[in-house]
Amino acid sequence: MSEKIYTIPVNDAFDKGSECPICSLYQELEQNAVEFITDTAYMQDDIRMETDEKGFCEKHISMMLLQKNRLGIALMLKTHLDRQIRNGKKASEKPVKIHSLLKKEPNPAADWAENAQSQCFVCDRINLTFPVYLDSVLYLYKRDPEFRKKYEGCKGFCQKHYAMLLRKGQEVLSQKEFDSFYQLTANLYFNNLQRLSDDLDWFCDKFDYRYHDAPWKDSKDAIERGIVKTNSILPDDKKK
Repeated sequence: MSEKIYTIPVNDAFDKGSECPICSLYQELEQNAVEFITDTAYMQDDIRMETDEKGFCEKHISMMLLQKNRLGIALMLKTHLDRQIRNGKKASEKPVKIHSLLKKEPNPAADWAENAQSQCFVCDRINLTFPVYLDSVLYLYKRDPEFRKKYEGCKGFCQKHYAMLLRKGQEVLSQKEFDSFYQLTANLYFNNLQRLSDDLDWFCDKFDYRYHDAPWKDSKDAIERGIVKTNSILPDDKKK
């Protein structure tokens, strides 16, 4: 089939051979979003309005610092903090009563602070595209025999994306298609968890003096690969 623009990253992610190709998709989106905002996009008025309103979560502000555009980050933080001061003061103007046994009193200042803390420009930008990519996985699975082979031969998925794939398949596949997809995806998930468990077994055995001279086999990076499965934390490709 001729690739559509949204299927190209999906194929690329499954070509990488990672422990979770959906994590690879997400990682690529995340890196692109961070590079986008720390390049010159923050100088655009519409983008700046969004960053002023939302700010950034702790993970993505840390990633932005690695891009080394300190002036850009300073400008975004300055106008974001100015907005926080204005809005936060308004929310904090009214006195707040303590809770009684019968009633929980409103606390607009705390509500405002919690809501502000929960927003992130980069997260929102990723979340605009990631569902489309997940749809594309199922689209290719149904329609592209070559991609089906990639799917069948992948190393499984992390726990979070295993759940997402099963729920998405339940939405978009026929019952017959879903029965096959469900069984295949479950087998991929659990067979590859067992592979990682076996690698971790051997990794631990290597600390026993009896196995000191034995080969490491595939276990040297078993911890990092196991963390992909359990926590969806994919090693940074640029650090490899």
